Amino acid sequence: MHLSQRNNSKAIFTLMGFSDYPKLQIPLFLMFLAIYSITVIGNIGMIQIIRMNPKLHTPMYFFLSHLSFVDFCYSSTITPKMIVNLYVKDRSISFTECIVQYFFFCAFAVTEAFLLAAMSYDRLVAICHPLLYKVIMSQKLCTALVVGSYAWGDACSLIFTCSALQLCFPDFSTIDHFFCEFSSLLSLSCSDTAVSKLLLFILATFNAVSTLLIILLSYLFILVTILKMRSASGRRKAFTTCASHLTAITIFHGTILFLYCVPNSKNSKLTVKVASVFYTVVIPMLNPLIYSLRNKDVKDTLKKMLAVKIFS
Repeated sequence: MHLSQRNNSKAIFTLMGFSDYPKLQIPLFLMFLAIYSITVIGNIGMIQIIRMNPKLHTPMYFFLSHLSFVDFCYSSTITPKMIVNLYVKDRSISFTECIVQYFFFCAFAVTEAFLLAAMSYDRLVAICHPLLYKVIMSQKLCTALVVGSYAWGDACSLIFTCSALQLCFPDFSTIDHFFCEFSSLLSLSCSDTAVSKLLLFILATFNAVSTLLIILLSYLFILVTILKMRSASGRRKAFTTCASHLTAITIFHGTILFLYCVPNSKNSKLTVKVASVFYTVVIPMLNPLIYSLRNKDVKDTLKKMLAVKIFS
């Protein structure tokens, strides 16, 4: 244990990122800088819009405000370092910085998955039990679901982080990725990683299966309820209620499932990086756009905010 801690205190990693493509460094720098700027403005703006408009003080937007916060946080954990590494020659990161980056990324990524599952249950209650919606989706339940999502995200991250801290790493090594991803760290370790890999498999499988099961069951009941509706306008309204959330979960889970289905070979390294960019950088930008463009109340509040700023 003492040897592991002594070695790890000296360990320096080099994040390869997209250094294999020198001609793309400047275009990628500008593109990721623009995406991150939109992410920050979009997610903080969404939180402000929800706070300002009393019409949006509902369970759905309570979850959405936390989703925006999580998107902002986990994008900010990865993207700034990635943008800097596209500009500078020294892409090194200390062991401590690497572990801290991974801890926050994992915590917010797992929290997002469970928040999306909680939002699918919210849509289930709104469509299948509209008269009991306010009773079932009480402030107490909504708070419990959000706190539970954060708590489980932190717990998973803490387990992985403590597991990584038990391992021994060489003083200098290269991570062929743009951030400190857990499986990349395991591949560099000098220690036996069997226990860490087992933990990764068990928790990753549980998180994926449990959240997808909640989402699929929720939308199965929603679909049955919509098909039973006699009114075409009622069906359209119910579908519109779910459209934004359905789009968000399809993009998030679709990308992660695609990423873990890619075979682990040299030819797929670029594919893995591109897919990772999508769920760490692009999705946090898309979520506020998806919810704002499809909602009249959000668009009206945004117009009022812009009008006040222009007038002032």
